[in-house]
Amino acid sequence: MVYSKKKLQDSMDIISVAIVEDNHDIRTAMELLINGSDGYACIGAFNNAEAALEKIPHLMPNVVLMDFNLPGMNGIECIARLKAEFPDMQFMMLTVYEDDEKVFNALEAGASGYILKKTSPGELLEAIRDLHEGGSPMSSQIARRVVAYFQKQAKPNPALEALTSREKEILDQLSKGFLYKEIAGNLFISIETVRRHVHNIYEKLHVRSRTDAVNKYFNR
Repeated sequence: MVYSKKKLQDSMDIISVAIVEDNHDIRTAMELLINGSDGYACIGAFNNAEAALEKIPHLMPNVVLMDFNLPGMNGIECIARLKAEFPDMQFMMLTVYEDDEKVFNALEAGASGYILKKTSPGELLEAIRDLHEGGSPMSSQIARRVVAYFQKQAKPNPALEALTSREKEILDQLSKGFLYKEIAGNLFISIETVRRHVHNIYEKLHVRSRTDAVNKYFNR
């Protein structure tokens, strides 16, 4: 279903929203919420990604609320296709899923927000406005997962703290696949100096090979 743009003509401050949701009751409830709230207008509502791909380019909403599980093409693929064509369009996943893989797949596809369907109506409207104004709204459960993921990625390996700055430089060179001769040339030192540093690296990291050292370097 596509709505007229009459409400949009009344004020330049109104945020236009499109909904892609296959559940009729949820879709209707969101339409009523958005159209019944000052400053918002639902200009399109679709029950599948294929219809959204056809109609949304003509409607050009400010914000698109996208379900993940749709009949046919899923919501993440739909976002990826639309975002590639309309990079300024803002997308927010509105879903029951909160597992890491779906969250990061959605963000990678181009979603800038990720809200769970159990979010209250007031919080949903606030998230739409936040997204429109340049924010990246996320349900608290999702935000916690994102933070935990990056904290884990950034977690330093205590074993590397024992290395000198030169040893870390050489370990970085090893991780890039350089041979001892190439490392010596890159760092303007002798091959014997490289060998001595590598020996010290192995000793400090308690490893016996380049592969083991590199794995520790990447915290694997």
